[in-house]
Amino acid sequence: MVKKPTKNTSGRGQRDLKVKVKSARGRTNSSTRWLQRQLNDPYVKRAQTEGYRGRAAFKILELNEKFNFLVAGARVVDLGCAPGGWCQVAVPKVNSLGTRKGKSIGKVVGIDLQEVDPIPGADIYQLDFLDEGADEQVMAWLDGPADVVMSDMAASSSGHKQTDHLRIIALCEAAAYFAFDVLEEGGTFVAKVLAGGAEGELQKLLKNRFAKVVNVKPPSSRSDSSEKFVVATGFKG
Repeated sequence: MVKKPTKNTSGRGQRDLKVKVKSARGRTNSSTRWLQRQLNDPYVKRAQTEGYRGRAAFKILELNEKFNFLVAGARVVDLGCAPGGWCQVAVPKVNSLGTRKGKSIGKVVGIDLQEVDPIPGADIYQLDFLDEGADEQVMAWLDGPADVVMSDMAASSSGHKQTDHLRIIALCEAAAYFAFDVLEEGGTFVAKVLAGGAEGELQKLLKNRFAKVVNVKPPSSRSDSSEKFVVATGFKG
């Protein structure tokens, strides 16, 4: 079970100790704020301690804890897998290394536009999932259709909130259509979206193809972020 980080309530005044970052020459105010947030983020510290490549690993852990889609024997595709934290989580859950005796052995395939450092138990490929024939190639790597398609992808930020929202919704819709091509009946689709008003069509699209569609903001998702995750289960084929 993934536990939420708890505040340090020891000492006088029961205050958390926070690292303060001073502005430096050549560093913008926004980058200074980002650095300070990173240094004080309990999930960043947990990721470092537990060997995950990023704090995003806890998002998929928490989503799986709630919906239980990463099970032994499952075939999983991680779209836009860099830096690899979601693949790291999936490997032991689906038993792709075969270390859980008596359990079915699953498979994890991660794809990304950029090169990703190897992850034991996952097959990582450099591929654009939008390319023609990408769905067939992925199923060949999986040795069959997928049980889970998951995506933590986000389009490059333009700095314009509405534009960024539209871009990530378009990316999520593209991931959904890819999932329609590779998912086994009964499969699951998990993807990051940004709240902002344009996600209605995506919801309608998913509800037509899956038995259940739920929107979730996991505890590890920063409270000041507009991100949420759509979890669609029971693919109708």
